[in-house]
Amino acid sequence: MAVSQDSLALAIMTPGAEAPNGLSDGHGKSAGKRFDVYRNNVAVSLTEALVTAFPTVHSIVGDQFFRAMAGVYFRQHPPTSPLMMYYGEDMPEFLAAFQPAQRLPYLPDAARIDLALRRAYHAADAERMPPEAMKIAPDQILAARFEFSAAVHVLQSDFPIHGIWNLARGGPKPLSEAQDVLISRPEFDPVVDLLPTNAATFLCALMNGAPIGDALEASGLDPATGLGPTLTLALERGIFIQRY
Repeated sequence: MAVSQDSLALAIMTPGAEAPNGLSDGHGKSAGKRFDVYRNNVAVSLTEALVTAFPTVHSIVGDQFFRAMAGVYFRQHPPTSPLMMYYGEDMPEFLAAFQPAQRLPYLPDAARIDLALRRAYHAADAERMPPEAMKIAPDQILAARFEFSAAVHVLQSDFPIHGIWNLARGGPKPLSEAQDVLISRPEFDPVVDLLPTNAATFLCALMNGAPIGDALEASGLDPATGLGPTLTLALERGIFIQRY
């Protein structure tokens, strides 16, 4: 009797479940212990994939908590692709609803940083816009629009997420103010930068195709004190690939 993929997947993801009917060990006998070993190997592999994918979350909650949480996660969210670099896309939403993690309300945003860093790392290469392209006539600045690198992500948070991310890597205790971050890949590895106040909303507007003038108006970014540092950071990180 053939074993369906659905019944096999269910048995693999259910601790203690018996091997599906029809699954043998190659000698005509029930898979039994061999299936238990296989199921355990799958669980270990998926857990290690999540540890690798979410280093910030892992650091915050500790290894024991993370591995127990991973066991719950991968049984609720089994892989849909053989490419493990894409596994864990639902982790922020899972953490927001995971009762044992409710004492750490910033954890979903920490997972979003980890996801953004992974996406940035695997994003397609793109040649950055040359600095001379920013030499815009004063009467044309507000109409300028930009195309962004696929490696760029902007995350807005109600928590000091940059400080929390930095703390997970051995940095100082963060302040209690809300923070927004820019994830980019200026060279080979992605980086995380703290954004000035309202800069995240400004950059998101630009990413959606708005010209600088409309993005400034929508974001509340101060043209005198915030626009210069934001555009300087954007050029340093190579987040623009062309102006139009």
